[in-house]
Amino acid sequence: MISLGENVRRLRARRGMTRKELARAASVSERHLANLERGIGNVSILVLLQIAQAFNCVLAELVGDITTSSPEWLLIRELLQNRTEKELQAARETLSNLFVGNAAANGGRNKLRQIALIGLRGAGKSSLGRLLAAEIGYPFVELSSEIERVAGCGILEIHSLYGPTAYRRYERRALEEALQLYPEMVLATPGGLVSEPATMNVMLAHCYTVWVRATPEDHMARVMAQGDFRPMAGNNEAMADLKRILASREAFYSKADYVCSTSERSLAECVDELSAHIRQAAELSYG
Repeated sequence: MISLGENVRRLRARRGMTRKELARAASVSERHLANLERGIGNVSILVLLQIAQAFNCVLAELVGDITTSSPEWLLIRELLQNRTEKELQAARETLSNLFVGNAAANGGRNKLRQIALIGLRGAGKSSLGRLLAAEIGYPFVELSSEIERVAGCGILEIHSLYGPTAYRRYERRALEEALQLYPEMVLATPGGLVSEPATMNVMLAHCYTVWVRATPEDHMARVMAQGDFRPMAGNNEAMADLKRILASREAFYSKADYVCSTSERSLAECVDELSAHIRQAAELSYG
């Protein structure tokens, strides 16, 4: 029961959802959810199904190991067991090339022509992305705007009318369409995109990814300076929650091809560093 509660907290943190948001999305009382996360009380399969649907994940991911579901999963798991992180990354990239596609399979496109900026809100993705795009002559694209275009309404309306599961579907569709519409671009992505493995796999397979990194204090200060309090509305432990979200996503952000820190540095310095890196990487790529 305790491990189940830990799974719920981990998935909630990765998606940046407060307990109240999850309770509303899953149609479960907040008190019942709190007891589940603490590992006390009884929980029904129906409630677990509702929570899994709110997370847009299979029930097996919530309560156990999906790799026990078939002989092939078991055989693959055995091959991957006890491998290093570097070996697992190589295996993932091989599978991605096989099932998702790579530069050669997409008309020889080089990943450096589609640059995706990832990171938590307040890292500086939009500001850095606009200037970087102007510097290297690419269009700048906000995936949030593409999501609104695909959905036909605003981000807040998507969440309030259709819920987080629908939002993640629109997010993936918007990413796939942007990859087709903009053969060259600098793309600023929402902070929670990395919480959906299927969407992240598409991005990693097609884009040169940059983790725009900042300290939790800078994240909070920048978001508040923009007058945007949505992530922490009504939460008295805002900084603790922000740090928890960042910690839960850090391993996913670290899959980026490059890391650019924006803390204690001017925006101009970050643009210079990143544009120089992109040009150098392009030169190496093209030989």
